[in-house]
Amino acid sequence: MTLPQTPSQTVGPFFHFGLFTRDDHHVLVTDQTRGERILLVGQVIDGDGAPIPDAMLEIWQADAGGHFDHPADPDHALADPHFRYFGRSATTDGGYQFKTVKPGAVAYDAERKQSPHVNMRVFARGMLTHLYTRLYFSDEAAANIDDPVLNLIEPERRHTLIAELQPGGDLPTYCLNIILQGEGETVFLEP
Repeated sequence: MTLPQTPSQTVGPFFHFGLFTRDDHHVLVTDQTRGERILLVGQVIDGDGAPIPDAMLEIWQADAGGHFDHPADPDHALADPHFRYFGRSATTDGGYQFKTVKPGAVAYDAERKQSPHVNMRVFARGMLTHLYTRLYFSDEAAANIDDPVLNLIEPERRHTLIAELQPGGDLPTYCLNIILQGEGETVFLEP
C-alpha cells in the first residue's frame, strides 16, 4: 500500500513570527576573538526590487586563521575558542547585519586554497527551500581570481557574490545585497 505524500508548501504568511532570533545572534565575536573585526551588511531584495522585511540569513565561516571548529577540519584544534562561527540575522526593513571577523583562507584541496569567504543561507516566505550563496570580499581581488568555487561561475555574474568595502565607519564594513530573482540576481549554489 502506498500512502499519499504530503505536498510541499511555501513558507508564510507567518514566517516572521517563527524566526528564532536573539538580540545578539548576529554577533559572532567576543572581546577575546582573534582577528580583524568587520561588519557585513546588505539587503535581501525580491524580484520587484523591493526589500524583504522578514527574511532571515544564516552565515557560517572560518575564523581569522582559516579554521573551523568542526572535526571535519583537520586543524580544528587550532580553531579560535572565542569565535561563534555561525550567526543568524532577521532582516529589518530588508536589511541584515553581522559583526564578525574577516575569515582566513581555507583549503579547497591538497594544492589550492579558497579565497576568504562567508557561506550564507537565505530563508524567506514564499520559498519552498532555502538558498545557498557565498560572500567574497572586494579587497581580496588577488585571492578571488584563484578561488576554485568563484571560478566555476560565469565571469559576468561573479560580482553578485563580491561584498564591496564601504568607506568610513568604526569597523570595516562590507555590503552585499542578495537579489532573489530578476536583473542582477545573486548566484545561488548547490548545497
